[in-house]
Amino acid sequence: MKLRRNSLRRLAGAAGIVAGLTSSAAAGDIVWARYGDIDSLDPHRATSTLSLQVWSLLYDTLLATDADGLPVPHFAKSWTSNEEGTEYTFSLQDGVMCHDGTPLDANDVKYTIDAAFSEETPSVTKGSWGPITSAEVIDPLTIKLTLEKPFVAMIPFLADSFSSIICDSNGDGFGTTTAIGSGPWKLVSWTKGDKIVLEKNPDYKNFGKLAENPGAPHEDGLIITVVPEPQARLAALKTGEVHIAEPPFDDVPSIKDSGELDIIVAENTGQNVFWEFAVHRPPFNDKRARLAVAHATDAAAAISLIYGDLSVQENCPVSRGVFGNDQDFCAQYRPGYDPEKSKALLAELGYSMDKPLETALLVWTGGNRQKLGEVFQAQLAEVGIKASIEIMDIGSLNARVRQENETTTGTTGSMDMMTWSWYDPDILYALWHTPGAYRGYTSPELDAMLDETRVLTDPDARKAKVQEVFKYLLENAIHVPLYTPGWEWVFAVRPEVDGFFVAPFVYPNFSDVKLGG
Repeated sequence: MKLRRNSLRRLAGAAGIVAGLTSSAAAGDIVWARYGDIDSLDPHRATSTLSLQVWSLLYDTLLATDADGLPVPHFAKSWTSNEEGTEYTFSLQDGVMCHDGTPLDANDVKYTIDAAFSEETPSVTKGSWGPITSAEVIDPLTIKLTLEKPFVAMIPFLADSFSSIICDSNGDGFGTTTAIGSGPWKLVSWTKGDKIVLEKNPDYKNFGKLAENPGAPHEDGLIITVVPEPQARLAALKTGEVHIAEPPFDDVPSIKDSGELDIIVAENTGQNVFWEFAVHRPPFNDKRARLAVAHATDAAAAISLIYGDLSVQENCPVSRGVFGNDQDFCAQYRPGYDPEKSKALLAELGYSMDKPLETALLVWTGGNRQKLGEVFQAQLAEVGIKASIEIMDIGSLNARVRQENETTTGTTGSMDMMTWSWYDPDILYALWHTPGAYRGYTSPELDAMLDETRVLTDPDARKAKVQEVFKYLLENAIHVPLYTPGWEWVFAVRPEVDGFFVAPFVYPNFSDVKLGG
């Protein structure tokens, strides 16, 4: 009884926290509560999954992904390439309209690509477009892309929200107050740190996205609200203030048992959570220090303790379901849990339990990651590594990691629990090819291997080269995988919500949703 009373008080308090957050919702509005906000409405200005998920609602892409995560036609109904793989010609769907009533055509595709390669403000994922040298409008429904050299990862990239097609009618305020696309939902407003209000696009046409609905969403509006506190999200779900939200992990078993809410766990997330290190100063400029951390980390035990069966340990630098991932292959080279080996490496470097290696452990908010970080902190302490946890939002973490990598002096290092979600091993090029997304580890040898992964058109040859990169990253403890699918992408859904699902690479889809009950 005591536990039940405390639980009720906790939920009552949480309900008070969210009161008013969704007061603007109308009867035909879907309300989705998340732990954090987007960074930008401009697909060229951010990399967080929270941002990607919103872009997929606002914009179309040339291609889409099927249930297996493979690229299929969407706004581009077909494409051809020359034998050398340096020219791609896309034939576009007719009759697609931007949210402001202007047609979406080849000029918008060129506008988007030119913006991605802008000399003043290039896309933060410019490298993932590949070596495109020109985007030529052949006619309004045909566009030709010319590449400096073959780039096999471009086609899957064109199905991801990083390549969202931006309507060329976007002007002042784009990315903050304006976001004109052709997706199923139109922007009404974005109040930073609070909520994004969307209304359905009545002209929407779905050609390749995973949804049964070929046209406009069934419901009138979609409100994406920020509710950082997990118990507050659960309380709002229980009272019906929100329809869909990430529940507190610790409460997932009881939610399942109660049958009050449905639980949906994302599959084929493409997400990989891993250790990375500030390698341009001591102690992690020494491979032995990085290996000491890797051998001190019992990822399987920590993940089981915090996430139960919602996540599993990952052995490879890209997640399960992504090209090249092979758990048995990677397990040969991933430094395994071996605290005695860790202690021996630390001793070689002059550290001991009495003279611990001190470091900052950077962790981003949400998803019970602070608790996970504390478990890892305790594991590291057992071998003589004293890690002080610093927790911050994902945008701050990305900026901090780059700052740490650009600091080359000092004796106190840093390490971070980073994540990336990607559909192709080309993510390793973005992370580890010179200069590196965050200015971390690079080497001429690794650059050469990564270059080859982009041009090998034979799948077997490419897989062999990709796995050669895996081996290099793992043996040198540059990228130490921790865990993959499921991750924290668990959604609790109210019973009156029908048709909600999560597409590959963690894209929640609301086009099929109907609110009943």
